[in-house]
Amino acid sequence: MKFITGLLVVLSLLVFGSVFISPEVFPYVGLLPFLVPVVLVANIFLFFMLALAWRKLAFFPLVCLALGYKFFLISFQFHPKNENAVGLKVLSFNAHLFNYKNPPSGAEDPTVFSWVNEHPADIKVIQEFYQDYTIENKNALKFLSKEGEFDYTYHPLRGEPKKRSYGMAIFSKYPIVNDGVVFDEKYNNGAIFADVKVGKDTLRVYNVHLASMSIEAEAFENYDSAKLVYKQTLGKLQLGSLQRARQMNILLEHLANSPYEVVLMGDLNELPYSNAYFRLSESLQNAFELAGRGFGFTFNRILFFLRIDHIFTTLALKPIQFKTHTEVDYSDHYPISATFTWDGFEP
Repeated sequence: MKFITGLLVVLSLLVFGSVFISPEVFPYVGLLPFLVPVVLVANIFLFFMLALAWRKLAFFPLVCLALGYKFFLISFQFHPKNENAVGLKVLSFNAHLFNYKNPPSGAEDPTVFSWVNEHPADIKVIQEFYQDYTIENKNALKFLSKEGEFDYTYHPLRGEPKKRSYGMAIFSKYPIVNDGVVFDEKYNNGAIFADVKVGKDTLRVYNVHLASMSIEAEAFENYDSAKLVYKQTLGKLQLGSLQRARQMNILLEHLANSPYEVVLMGDLNELPYSNAYFRLSESLQNAFELAGRGFGFTFNRILFFLRIDHIFTTLALKPIQFKTHTEVDYSDHYPISATFTWDGFEP
């Protein structure tokens, strides 16, 4: 039992400490955050087993749990729903090109557009946004901007910008006074921003889509296929964490130079136990942590236990409501929304 306890203590320290090490320094450290829930559960189980046996060794898993308390706080929340909250409402959604239900044919589900269009958010950011100027009923920019009711900025990442393309979009009920590109990977990853005039204040809104985890979720639907791809998947996870670390460097530099309060939203492809998440948390606050409920998982595939879509803000903005829309089954990601207020807020 001493050996098992000692081994778990060492593993716990390695896993907990991994969040402070960039994958650029040690490439495979980006894989360790996946073990955080496993380590926490193992320590809980070992503590109770040793405590019930009146073993002094119970002190060690208890210490590990105390060291890992932050991971409990960012994993599960008990905040009230507060669905009638009054403030600035925002929405983030990886729309999967609007064709998740019909990938072979590429046919959009019109219900996707309707849901996004009808959601009461004042600001909406969409990743994997598909735009088609050639067919009237597929002109997503025209439809989701409500033909001029919402300002918008759209940055294509791939395709023919004047015909068919996909990229990232920001829609705002309030005037967009400036916009730009933070970085562009020329495929389906990037980060854009828009400066939005809200009453007397100006906010900088970021729409971010960091490098994919490259997890082939379908391959894990049965044991045999999972055996075939797990080594390849580990390699992709390692490469993805390194790419996101480099993208995060660019993003953090841009954030540091923002002249306004910030709302950062999007598909970060990062667990709340990662180095990138903790680096963002040094200067920003996470809306789920302050106003969410439950686990807040956002991945709508077999690996359902992933929370990789996030909303961050600077400290002056107070999140008073957060929701993961698990009822919206139009993409491989669930939309997330939040409501904020701040001193001097004028709707």
